Amino acid sequence: MITKPKKMSVAAPEDEELVGHHEEADSDECAAEGDVGAGGDAKKKKKKKKKPKKKRVEQSDPPGVGLSKIFTDGVYPEGEVQPYKNDNAWRTTSEEKRYLEKMALEDPEVTYQNIRRAAEVHRQVRRYARKYIRPGQSLTKIAEYIENGTRALVEENGLECGVGFPTGLSLNNCAAHFTPNAGDTTILQSGDILKVDFGVHVKGRILDSAFTLTWEPTYDKLVEAVKAATDTGVREAGVDVRLGELAGYIQETMESYEVEVKGKVLPVKPIENLSGHSIGVYQIHGGKSVLLVKNEDPTKMEEGDYFAIETFGSTGRGRVVDSGDCSHFAKIIDAPRVPIRLTSAKSLLRTITTNFGTLPFCRRYLDRIGESKYLLALNHLVQQGIVQDYPPLCDAIGSMTAQFEHTILLRPTVKEVVSRGDDY
Repeated sequence: MITKPKKMSVAAPEDEELVGHHEEADSDECAAEGDVGAGGDAKKKKKKKKKPKKKRVEQSDPPGVGLSKIFTDGVYPEGEVQPYKNDNAWRTTSEEKRYLEKMALEDPEVTYQNIRRAAEVHRQVRRYARKYIRPGQSLTKIAEYIENGTRALVEENGLECGVGFPTGLSLNNCAAHFTPNAGDTTILQSGDILKVDFGVHVKGRILDSAFTLTWEPTYDKLVEAVKAATDTGVREAGVDVRLGELAGYIQETMESYEVEVKGKVLPVKPIENLSGHSIGVYQIHGGKSVLLVKNEDPTKMEEGDYFAIETFGSTGRGRVVDSGDCSHFAKIIDAPRVPIRLTSAKSLLRTITTNFGTLPFCRRYLDRIGESKYLLALNHLVQQGIVQDYPPLCDAIGSMTAQFEHTILLRPTVKEVVSRGDDY
């Protein structure tokens, strides 16, 4: 999930098998206790029964086994750890920072386990999704596959945990914020470039990560450029790093690539009006933005910040505009208190607050919980400034776009790339 400025695959670790106790060898099958002649009957020692081996719990295909059944101790895999560099290298060995980290792990309101649980759900769902997604499938089926897997693995429970935001399935020149609405019949083609962007949340801690899929080699360099730019952003991010300078590192990496299409060499351009973003609790866009082109933003990353580092590359003009029917919406956290005159809008707002809070949702999600004929009410909430709409964001027709995204946590001692997997 992206924000417009201003407006591993890791297989699940499994519980070790409990090996049954070995039977103790008895030198005598029976041992006499006391004096038989004194009337004491010989008593047989009871043989210890072998305990049955505990079966390993494995993920199903399609994914449907809740993570609590796999990680029974409630401890989830740590992401990729990267040490801080330069003036912050001292943090890695600082006793004070280690203590702060220990306190964070023990604080149920701060604990990293919620983030890591969401990250492991994402890794496992996308591992199966990458095998499942193929040309010839409808975008609706793909979205439902990912969302059903997410709900099952995170063990969806109201606003406690569930889907973090609608599954983005943006094709070709569309860079972001497209998910199929009800009745959409779009079929994935072999020449398409598909951006898959989905989120998971546990107690409002949202894991936001995305990748790009292609099925023919023409745009491999575009995909490679964007993946490299995202990795650059992740590598250079850290405590006290200025956001404007970080954007410059991303831009430099992205623009070092070219794509040859039908004999014509095209530069890979970072999309200048898209950005990565900080993430708040139950808030996908937390207020800080990481643009993709160098700028003068002096804002610094800080200890404890939680960021989605995402980059978008394009063979077009490198700028997106709103285009097409809107599917993504979210209730605004600090929405103004204004009178709502439509009874249907009041009812819909209650439904949104109850089911999604301030998490993004889409029209399919409203359909799923039984809402109907809600478009007038939804548009009214948007016009009143209570709900924000997020239309599809597209570059020029005929151009191609790609996206990669990771979520990072700036811990006191190290940087943790919580969404890292074997795939990207």
